[in-house]
Amino acid sequence: MKLSKRVQVLTPSSTLAISAKAQELKKQGEDVIGLGVGEPDFNTPEYIIKAAEKAMYDGLTKYTASSGVVELREAISQKLLDDNNLSYSADEIIITTGAKHALYTAFQAILDEGDEVIIPAPFWVSYTEQVKLSGGVPVIVQAEEENDFKLTAEQLEQSLTAKTKAIVINSPSNPTGMMYTKEELAAIGEVCIKNDIIIVSDEIYEKLIYTNDKHVSIAEISPELKALTIVINGVSKSHAMTGWRIGYAAGPKPLIKAMTNHASHATSNPTTVAQYAALAAYSEKSDSLKQMKEVFSERLDTLYELLKDIPGVSLRKPHGAFYLFPNVTEAVKNNGFNHVDDWVKALLEEEKVALVPGSAFGAPNNVRLSYATSTESLIEAAKRIKRFVINNQK
Repeated sequence: MKLSKRVQVLTPSSTLAISAKAQELKKQGEDVIGLGVGEPDFNTPEYIIKAAEKAMYDGLTKYTASSGVVELREAISQKLLDDNNLSYSADEIIITTGAKHALYTAFQAILDEGDEVIIPAPFWVSYTEQVKLSGGVPVIVQAEEENDFKLTAEQLEQSLTAKTKAIVINSPSNPTGMMYTKEELAAIGEVCIKNDIIIVSDEIYEKLIYTNDKHVSIAEISPELKALTIVINGVSKSHAMTGWRIGYAAGPKPLIKAMTNHASHATSNPTTVAQYAALAAYSEKSDSLKQMKEVFSERLDTLYELLKDIPGVSLRKPHGAFYLFPNVTEAVKNNGFNHVDDWVKALLEEEKVALVPGSAFGAPNNVRLSYATSTESLIEAAKRIKRFVINNQK
């Protein structure tokens, strides 16, 4: 059977590959600590689970509109107004099967064959592949570590061509945890307005910030930027609902209509019960997010302090998400390896600690560690990494 060219050009997910290897070792009885996972290790709050249960018993188990139930879109409209000072009507919002599906559908709706999308590196692994699947060309622009891995307006301007259609902004970022300031976003926005560049703003980690810095959506800076922006978000990270698969996109009405038409043929609608669970997440008050943030913040402080003392490891403390993204170039060299990927593989085999190599994110000198696991496991993982680095010094 001959496969299509579009799937043959896809790059397999390194995060899934490392997780699969870690699971294989666990099945063999090995004591593996996995720091590759990209989801909260908390269960979905009880009030959300109860809302889903009620929806099932109330018979809310049928098809919905392809754009999602209107009550959820209205709740998200209110959330965007309250949290981001953004005014969107319900028909300017589409509910999707996770934020990943919102991104995929957005690219499908805006890209033609050969259109270029600027993706700052380090980047989340699926951006490039989704652009390819939509016929577009990912243009990777390296954001400097000295600038907290953030793209500058000057870099954006230098990267534009006649084929540039869009740019992806992810703040706070996966994998770096860094966050753009309002001034930085405004400068990038000026370039986008001048050149009519669509902005895909991935804000899925918006609620997981551990500093006093305020999250800013680029769409809230001006009406001109709002008209160019597709806001992507969802409940996966903020409410520990990764498996429920509910995300959303907010943007200009013609774009949302096009995305809805595409979704109607791709998925019919997101899972009905999950939509009502998300409605509870956005409509009801709870301390669950505050509690989760406090735990993540403590874990960040703990792991950061332990890692920064490991020889050959340098890192910057992130603003949010639940990842650390240290540069391990010196440690890799001192341990006699040519590539970070080989170092990560050896670390897993020798010390049973699973990290994700930075090459997966367009940053081959770094590794990503998730602190979405117990503090006890993080302390033990840091101990093993330090032992590995010291014992393998050449």
